Amino acid sequence: MSDLVRIKEELTSFRIITLGFVGVILLGAMLLMLPISSQRGEITTFGNALFTATSAVCVTGLVVYDTATYWSYFGQTVILILIQVGGLGVISVASFLSMIAGRKISLMQRQTMQNALSAPQVGGIVKLTRFIFLTSFAIEGIGALLLFPVFVPRYGLKGIWLSVFHSISAFCNAGFDLMGDKTGKFSSLTSFSGNVYLNMVVCILIILGGMGFLTWRDIATKKTRLKEYKMQTKVILVTTIILIFVPAILFFFVEFYDNPLEKRICMSIFQAVTPRTAGFNTADLSKMSDAGKTMTMILMLIGGSPGSTAGGMKTTTVAVLFANAVAVFRRRQNANFYGRRIDDSIVKSAATIMFMYQFFAVSAAVIISMVESLPILDCMFESFSAIGTVGLTLGITTSLSQISHIILILLMFFGRVGGLTIIYAAFSHKDTSTLKYPIENITVGKNVKRIGKFAFSQCQYVKNVLLPIGLEEIGESAFDNCWNLEKIEIPDSVKKIGANCFERCQAMLLHIAIIFQR
Repeated sequence: MSDLVRIKEELTSFRIITLGFVGVILLGAMLLMLPISSQRGEITTFGNALFTATSAVCVTGLVVYDTATYWSYFGQTVILILIQVGGLGVISVASFLSMIAGRKISLMQRQTMQNALSAPQVGGIVKLTRFIFLTSFAIEGIGALLLFPVFVPRYGLKGIWLSVFHSISAFCNAGFDLMGDKTGKFSSLTSFSGNVYLNMVVCILIILGGMGFLTWRDIATKKTRLKEYKMQTKVILVTTIILIFVPAILFFFVEFYDNPLEKRICMSIFQAVTPRTAGFNTADLSKMSDAGKTMTMILMLIGGSPGSTAGGMKTTTVAVLFANAVAVFRRRQNANFYGRRIDDSIVKSAATIMFMYQFFAVSAAVIISMVESLPILDCMFESFSAIGTVGLTLGITTSLSQISHIILILLMFFGRVGGLTIIYAAFSHKDTSTLKYPIENITVGKNVKRIGKFAFSQCQYVKNVLLPIGLEEIGESAFDNCWNLEKIEIPDSVKKIGANCFERCQAMLLHIAIIFQR
């Protein structure tokens, strides 16, 4: 019993997130191994089932079997459920099911949900989760209805299943398709490269899924009041637009020469959207130039936005590093967006993430190239696709050995769960100091001489603080990251204020200065 208690105490939110993904992947692999999952009624090897389950849960799209011709309807349904769970997040799905069952969500569960969704605070996380699921299901449903005119007239009642499957796969940025038994194995959407309507619908679903849940809520709340958008929302929107149109222009001038103008434009836009991180393709990627392949790899590595169905380094990571570079060029001390300073810790995290993704992707490519005796560019394309959870391939996935498949599995898991999440899960211990209940107003009692280090750190719902006369010292980072702190009254008796005491107190910096009690 004591061992169980000790294990429970050591389960940080990051470990719960990591173990949650591992558990769903293993369960999915066992289901896919069953004879009922394959069309021939045969047992699928554990290695191939694990690869498929990992690819589905990590919304990647790399496959060793053609989804339409190998897997039965049961197997396809399992894959689709894994895609949905992986896209929305294992912890989010579990929390949503708990809410439906009427269970109370504990503070630890709320913090885990916060980390899983990359939310800025614990407060309101349940409402955010409910918003995410209702909005996601609505978008996926509308997407399926919009795909009906494409698939139903061509394939009859089966077109309904195709519409639902591809809508969820596109929104979750998975890239799994069911066109193998109609247009050839591993053909993806190449037969629809000139269909402007389908390309538009799929692109919109991919973009919506990759923008991030917090961005949706901010847009839904503020609507057309652009100036009121949060800084992160503005950064994500601008970065997303740039990462669509700039690559699209480059693809137009570098690739697809032998196609009519309309089709060429359509293919260029689609090729700019799908590497981040959907995995559908409307062109034979093996025929692309080295320049086109390199551009695709860069987009795959960047991926989508935080708290989204997409993987990759994230758009905000690239934006922060770009802003920091601009600050260095202009000899400014700090990077900034829209008149807001970017904390140095965020810049360091962004640099760390970029280093990890590049290091692991390149290292994996070198190993695969040595093991398989394949060109390094082809292997880099495969490893970048895996760690970016994209699913695009130059056609080498099925021919790789088991060792290479294991490497790709690890890359897919790393790319979806998140590098820092895995690192924190592996090396951090449970820190109960971050578990603080929301508060609004704080009045520190009489006879208090000193407020210790980090005393009210992370209390993101506190708005007003009244300190007693006689207080002499406020410790280091005492009110760090109190996002909503607007007013604090500091008596004249205070002789020392520690470093970073009011770091990241955005509301106070924006609205009013500290008021000294006279």
